[in-house]
Amino acid sequence: MKRINLNNLLEGVDLIEIIGDSTIEVTGLAYDSRQVKPGNIFVCIKGFKSDGHNYIADACRRGAVGVVVERTVDDLDGLTVIKVPDSRLALAQLAVRFYNFPSQSLGLIGVTGTNGKTTTTYLIESILQENGKKTGLIGTIANKIGNKSFAVEHTTPESLDLQQFLKKMVKEQVEWAVMEVSSHALSLHRVDETYYDLAVFTNLTQDHLDFHLDFDNYLEAKLKLFRMLKKGPKGKTAKAVINLDDFYGKDFIQAAEGLDIITYGINSSAQVKAKEIKITSKGVTFTLVSREWTDKIKLNTPGLFSVYNALAAISVGLALNIPREKIIAGLSKVKGVPGRFESIDCGQDFGVIVDYAHTPDGLENILQTAKQFAQRKIILVFGCGGDRDKKKRPQMGQIALRYADKCIITSDNPRSEDPLAIIEDILTGIRGIKEFEGKYTVIPDRKEAIFYAISEAEKDDLVIIAGKGHENYQILKDKTIHFDDREVAREVLKGGKK
Repeated sequence: MKRINLNNLLEGVDLIEIIGDSTIEVTGLAYDSRQVKPGNIFVCIKGFKSDGHNYIADACRRGAVGVVVERTVDDLDGLTVIKVPDSRLALAQLAVRFYNFPSQSLGLIGVTGTNGKTTTTYLIESILQENGKKTGLIGTIANKIGNKSFAVEHTTPESLDLQQFLKKMVKEQVEWAVMEVSSHALSLHRVDETYYDLAVFTNLTQDHLDFHLDFDNYLEAKLKLFRMLKKGPKGKTAKAVINLDDFYGKDFIQAAEGLDIITYGINSSAQVKAKEIKITSKGVTFTLVSREWTDKIKLNTPGLFSVYNALAAISVGLALNIPREKIIAGLSKVKGVPGRFESIDCGQDFGVIVDYAHTPDGLENILQTAKQFAQRKIILVFGCGGDRDKKKRPQMGQIALRYADKCIITSDNPRSEDPLAIIEDILTGIRGIKEFEGKYTVIPDRKEAIFYAISEAEKDDLVIIAGKGHENYQILKDKTIHFDDREVAREVLKGGKK
């Protein structure tokens, strides 16, 4: 069992004071009192639903030798108390020290942005593997070491879990890891003192304003990743890959000032560009033009967003001096990403697509793509998540009715909200607009909505089920049930009953 002297562990950690013995031996860290083991330090985090300070007694019973707190606590019978200005920051600082700064021992690529993070990480992973590297991946769908997958709780893990997983990667000789870096993670210090060799910016549109409160805060959270590149032992060689077509691309270029920057795009004067783009229902082809080389690229997923994701991944390959043939081969081996424009084919004579689109921009992207190859009607099933940004609900309703021929408005993950109240917010954006009349139906039960949409489809129509993608659950008030859009769609297509 690893042990580290508390004084050594606290070197470089932001502190207010230490009360008690600072020479104790520490066997580990925990931020959930139920996970505390003898010799651990318990870090009291004030969360959104509970406060770790209320669980100190439980942590003590389980063998904690010290606690990290933000506020004054009662006498704890000889327990070492470490008072800090910010417990989340302290957790990150302690975690990287306990696991000996694992991000310094492998190559690390962070991908941030509103949309495209998951697919871009999968494309980068494939390119790295094609180049003979052992890879790790951290993201929304899975955490991976090589081809072995591990469970996911957050897009970007809590700082302690992240450092623990990075240490596991180092032990298993991972050479390069690629990870999605969410705005929540950046704001909540989950990636503080994690050293990145390269960061990627995909795009920025409205999302998570329930957490960030306004768009400026959301932008600032994303920019933090690029400002982090200037710090730490990798700062001198860090690189940035930035979507120059995005309106906010210039902000990310400014944040990455002084670093090696590669820009990509379609419409701008980017260094890595796509030309002669051809989109079909089966995929995309385009001509890649860069300073290094020009070649034809073929992707297995349709849509202009697929081109942008590929350009980001290609730019990473160029930044890492990966040979042209390895980059092209790596892209071609990605047949698709679970829940990202995923086709459900049970032999029916119409199309069914499941996609994770849950933002206005994401929904518009998939509908624009569908318009390019849909032979007849587009039938859309969508809803909005509860306890999330309410401002986007009417916007998504308008986008849905602008592109789809028929919409079934339903529940997504209602969480603590009333599903009917969420749907009412969506309807405020479309009710009373003449061109939308008769084009939508409200079916709050998501399973019934999917059944109805598919039953309405005729030959050559296209059914799109948006919002949940790869998720295999639905959160309803105080319970979580198993629910997978893809399973439900297959059940209907194979003749199942409601």
